Amino acid sequence: MAVQRDNPYAGFSFLVDLGDGDPTGVSAGFSEVSGLGMTVSVIEYRNGNDKSNAPRKLPGLTKTPEVSLRRGVIGSTGLFAWLQAVANGQQDYRNIVVQLLSEDHSQVVQSWKLAHAIPVSYSGPTFSAVKSAVAVEELVLACQSISVE
Repeated sequence: MAVQRDNPYAGFSFLVDLGDGDPTGVSAGFSEVSGLGMTVSVIEYRNGNDKSNAPRKLPGLTKTPEVSLRRGVIGSTGLFAWLQAVANGQQDYRNIVVQLLSEDHSQVVQSWKLAHAIPVSYSGPTFSAVKSAVAVEELVLACQSISVE
């Protein structure tokens, strides 16, 4: 699915599917997605009789960082309700898809799939009577794996 070109894509046109198949709905309208990535931990190993004093580097466990989704408050309590359900013992895992769009919004140029994601944190907006700013909420997700297409 990834569409390659000489110049990098801008990061301001994207869709988020919260596992319900509706990435264009108002509840999926996020202003920021951060934390997409993966890390392979390293296992160091060395035999006592190795000729080299340096340990071997072996691939270990794969870990994904937490992914943050930020959006303006729209009066929907769905994100908090999902976290609350998980906090109450429901195993409401979802497959989340973040799609980068071309600048003219005509095609998906790359996708990140978060498998087996659950919410682990919610932050409500910061209010200030002396600032002109949008009230923003944040949902933090933990997922089992991330793939890129």
